[in-house]
Amino acid sequence: MTEGANGSAINVDVLKALVGDQTVTDADEKYGLNWHGKKKARQIALTPSTGTLRPCPEESVDWETTQNLMIEGDNLEVLKLLQKSYAGKVKLIYIDPPYNTGKDFVYPDNFQDSIKNYLDITGQTDSGTKTSTNTESSGRFHTDWLNMMYPRLKLSQALLADDGAIFISIADHEIHNLRHVMDEIFGPENFIANVIWHKMDSPKNSAVHLSEDHDYVVIYAKNSDIWRPCPLPRTEEMVARYKIQITTRVVHG
Repeated sequence: MTEGANGSAINVDVLKALVGDQTVTDADEKYGLNWHGKKKARQIALTPSTGTLRPCPEESVDWETTQNLMIEGDNLEVLKLLQKSYAGKVKLIYIDPPYNTGKDFVYPDNFQDSIKNYLDITGQTDSGTKTSTNTESSGRFHTDWLNMMYPRLKLSQALLADDGAIFISIADHEIHNLRHVMDEIFGPENFIANVIWHKMDSPKNSAVHLSEDHDYVVIYAKNSDIWRPCPLPRTEEMVARYKIQITTRVVHG
């Protein structure tokens, strides 16, 4: 859905892109967040996985009785593989994506085969697929991050149950873009809160302007009319641990 001159309407361009229509143009101006590669990011979310899950009993604990499942692998492929068995069944998703500081975020230019790209980036193949260190001067500082995040968020939304929610840790660098993408995928009506997460460690006083002592946790529900938080009881130990004492002092001169 999108906002148009006559109110809310179906975004026909997006619908055409999802069904593989290559004649879509960007002639019509619409409110929203757009970037280079967004169309391909949508297609990646719909592309079937080329991987498979292989059981590892020898690396597991209580294989016959455990009710837990840990999956190791590229998270995009894992999210696709989980769709068949867990779509609409997951109560909570927590992710801690790369914060995209522009110094250590590496992402491929070729999105054709995500597993192949992942192996190339980690040096596990001899392929010539081009990779680039994502810096702001490259002009793709935000674009690379959004192309990485979009299909993963789209697949996560499909996994959530109607009373489920997703919690995303994020810093200042991409929180504005994250909110736009989440509004598009989950709907702005399902935004729950933007929680300030105070870091326990003291901030490093190496910043040119200000030292930050917090990150954020962005919360969206699958359906805000259904989802409700279930807070834990507050104990005396919790209060004592997180109590902040503020001391003021009069300084002369």
